[in-house]
Amino acid sequence: MCGIFGVRGHPDAVHLAQLGLYSLQHRGQESVGVVSIDAGGAARAVRTMGTLSDAMSHELAKIPGVSAVGHTRYSTAGSSTIENAQPALARSKGGYITLAHNGNLINAGELRLALEDEGAIFSSTNDSEVIVHRIAHSRADAPAERLADALQGVEGAYSLIVAMGDTLLAARDPRGWRPLTMGRLGDAVVFASESCALDIVGATIEREVEPGEIVAVNAEGTTTLHPLPKRDEHKCVFEYVYFARPDSRVYGGSVDRARRALGRRLAREWPAPGADLVFSVPDSSNSAALGFAEESGVPYELALIRNHYVGRTFIQPTQAGRDAKVKVKYNAVREVLAGKSVVMVDDSIVRGTTTRGLVAMVRAAGAREVHMRVSSAPVTGPCYYGIDTPSREELIAANYTQAEIAAHLGVDSLGYLPLDGMLESVPGGPKGFCHACFSGDYPTPPPADADKLRFGCGC
Repeated sequence: MCGIFGVRGHPDAVHLAQLGLYSLQHRGQESVGVVSIDAGGAARAVRTMGTLSDAMSHELAKIPGVSAVGHTRYSTAGSSTIENAQPALARSKGGYITLAHNGNLINAGELRLALEDEGAIFSSTNDSEVIVHRIAHSRADAPAERLADALQGVEGAYSLIVAMGDTLLAARDPRGWRPLTMGRLGDAVVFASESCALDIVGATIEREVEPGEIVAVNAEGTTTLHPLPKRDEHKCVFEYVYFARPDSRVYGGSVDRARRALGRRLAREWPAPGADLVFSVPDSSNSAALGFAEESGVPYELALIRNHYVGRTFIQPTQAGRDAKVKVKYNAVREVLAGKSVVMVDDSIVRGTTTRGLVAMVRAAGAREVHMRVSSAPVTGPCYYGIDTPSREELIAANYTQAEIAAHLGVDSLGYLPLDGMLESVPGGPKGFCHACFSGDYPTPPPADADKLRFGCGC
């Protein structure tokens, strides 16, 4: 999962990209980059490991441009190195190609081997570079048609922002796995993974890029084409559950309203009679906990305080990193918890290690009973479309019963939102969503060898 941002036709494009990436930092904290494109089509890149920093801001100030493409990276595969940082930037016979990708290509390994057989040389291990090479190989003249050529036969999840010359392009895969929103700021056109990034730069939301659509913006205006075969939509429901910011709109719906609805449904499915208070695992569960409190009538309290100078634990690339960050990321409010029967609401339990540590913290603060409530279904399968769940062995719900999970976590009771309740609670549901990691119902045949994805995930 990554954040992507692009703007064309603004004299302060690089600064706008920087602001947009601050709003998308929650989508990836391994690396960040911005490519600036000047009026002549020349491109320059600044990339760094980690998050946006003052040092990077100083470097970006040296590369003004009228267009810019930005990326925040969270890798689902491919090593966490500067070589894999995005946006990708290459020079071909047709000029510079810049690409930022959110998603995961399930046939990246096969496509890469075919390109290498033709003499292609790769500088990274991410799947996004496969698309760059395919663009360079296209014999089409117009940038939109070159991108359309490159995407023929590409399988998996991708939302893309691409720059070629003075043209900025945005594209989504035909199933629409990952969100991509289009807006306008005066005469400039802006694209971003989430609407919160448009808000920060003052852009007006115009619409979402449609599944299977390519939008091209150049000096002549905006054009669209739909070059890919139509497929049933499979939007990632986990965007509503966890990834997107609550102040965003994705897939045409409010993330905050979706999470409140998930919490209200959770309270009906798994009430906690006699509980004294409800609290969230901040911040992604705040809205769901508020919904639970609204529906149940149990007071909502701030019982866990989050250190906002520590990143999201789930999207840390290693288990050691996740464990270390839990210890410094949260602290319990003893005065709220001591002697109380509490409902602890989280959006999901993936591996269980973070949750177990938090329950122990709440117990140590004096909670009498801890009732765990989860505003999504149990995660039982790997995701091949951009979320870091590569093996069933890592997933607690794939290997233990609900009672065993409750005992492992150290809670008095555990309740997950059923799959149908989750899908019925989100905007536009229950149809049109990918829920493979919950249900095992994969929209595409899973790779025979998951290690092939190690070529993958530019995001």
